[in-house]
Amino acid sequence: MSKPKSKSTPKSTSTALEYTLTNDVLFKMLFRDYPDLLKHLVAELLKIPFDSIGSFTVKNPEMPPDSMLEKFCRLDIVMEVDGRLIDLEVQVEDEKNYPERCLYHWARLFSSGLPVGDNYSTLPRTIVISILAFSLFKCAGFHSEFKALEVKRHEELTDKMVLHFFELPKLPKVTNGSDGLKLWLALFNAKTEEELSNLITVGGTIMSQAVSAYRSVSASGEFKELERLRLRARLDEANALSNARREEREKWQGVVAEKDATLAEKDATLAEKDKTHAATLAEVNAVIAEQAAVIEKLMAQISRDKP
Repeated sequence: MSKPKSKSTPKSTSTALEYTLTNDVLFKMLFRDYPDLLKHLVAELLKIPFDSIGSFTVKNPEMPPDSMLEKFCRLDIVMEVDGRLIDLEVQVEDEKNYPERCLYHWARLFSSGLPVGDNYSTLPRTIVISILAFSLFKCAGFHSEFKALEVKRHEELTDKMVLHFFELPKLPKVTNGSDGLKLWLALFNAKTEEELSNLITVGGTIMSQAVSAYRSVSASGEFKELERLRLRARLDEANALSNARREEREKWQGVVAEKDATLAEKDATLAEKDKTHAATLAEVNAVIAEQAAVIEKLMAQISRDKP
């Protein structure tokens, strides 16, 4: 009796996304064109009710094509939300200096909020939000919030300094019970069409709108052109860095070769001196030996001449 054939598990046919929302050009364009979605995102990231947000302004919506060619162009979103200054950025690569970079950008944004002549107490609450495509901290949780606290009492120095980090690799899989924050971060983390479809299924109206906006912007000619310029700028940066390293390497290779030649010349000079010294020493030894033979001959003659 033959054994029944086992049913093979069908392979996933989900299509990989050409661009994910961690692409900084796509990220900036999508929320520039759909500010209401950005408002929903910020409400979830900061855990504040969407309806409680009154004043909401994007302070740097511009994306001129020329800026895409600038060296180390940074595509973040700076907002003023009910008097708070908020900087939102996605970061794909771990460049091993991200905490310091965040503090630097926080400091610049914070100091920009003080008009000339105003009192320091009028400085706005300044919040930097980073969505990271890599793990930065050793904790298991995907969200970390930092403030200025006294190290023993944990007393807050000021409420005007806040840094949020959301690490996408630590994000749990979204389900029907996932909250809005996890759904939004899952959109940033989505890499396949299957994941986008799942977000529409479990995420409701807002996620459906967000996915639709993502698809519209990622397929647009403007995005493709800006991404082409962005890629060109990055290739130019990489080539410039490679050329600089090559020139520096060649420079030091020349310095080393010059020093090696100098040392070789010195070695040759020393060898010649050693050779000269050896010849001189041989001549001196020959004279000494000759004189010793003469002395020995004289001594023998003296011995024979004695009565």
